[in-house]
Amino acid sequence: MAPTMKVIQDSISVNTSDSMDIVNVAGQITTWLQEIGARNGTLTVFCRHTTAGLTINEAESGLLQDIVSRLSKLVPPGAGYQHNRVDSNAHSHIMTSLVGSSQSIPVEDGRLSLGTWQKPLLVECDGPRSRTLSLTFMGTCQDEN
Repeated sequence: MAPTMKVIQDSISVNTSDSMDIVNVAGQITTWLQEIGARNGTLTVFCRHTTAGLTINEAESGLLQDIVSRLSKLVPPGAGYQHNRVDSNAHSHIMTSLVGSSQSIPVEDGRLSLGTWQKPLLVECDGPRSRTLSLTFMGTCQDEN
């Protein structure tokens, strides 16, 4: 019998610790894939916030500091943004627009199919906060016997 395709959705919470922060979420995502018995398919990870985003890159501490530094210099706070009339975080919204809000990741044999150094990273631009990531797995799962 051919494996049955499934769509499984859930969410995870991620706490950030600074106004700008980058958190490696690979561990939480991998745990969730194991819990649902994911085998082969595609995982979409979506950040439900307008001032935090997702990227895939190396989780080396120097690189993470470089990303935060460059984003801060590219889009500095208080640079006369129109949105600051409503809220003083326009720079955070702009940074997140540059980073993006979702990533699709192949899943093979129950694991994220990423390159050697690649990790899914939550990029916090207006923290510290608790963030929610929506997870949607589409594919096959282990038998439920």
